[in-house]
Amino acid sequence: MDSLMQYLFAPVIFLTLLLTVIFSYRSRRATDGAMRMLYGARMNISMGIMLIFIAGVQLFLSNESTVRIVIGTLFMVIGLFNLFAGLRNLSMLRTTRR
Repeated sequence: MDSLMQYLFAPVIFLTLLLTVIFSYRSRRATDGAMRMLYGARMNISMGIMLIFIAGVQLFLSNESTVRIVIGTLFMVIGLFNLFAGLRNLSMLRTTRR
């Protein structure tokens, strides 16, 4: 079961890491404010998903120590915050464009 979860978690973490880097680069290079906000929102969403899956690795695939549980919980909270912030910014951008 653990190896199946590793095959699920690892590609998602690497894919979202790649997307985070791409959207971060595009956000910093964009000259238009709306595009900068769009890429920033996408970056937050992908970073939030990445942190949630890293927290899943810490919580489910490692031995149960207090430090790992605290780190996994911290990553989960930060990931959920990033996901929420990215979705909120994306919805704000879509409502102002109409």
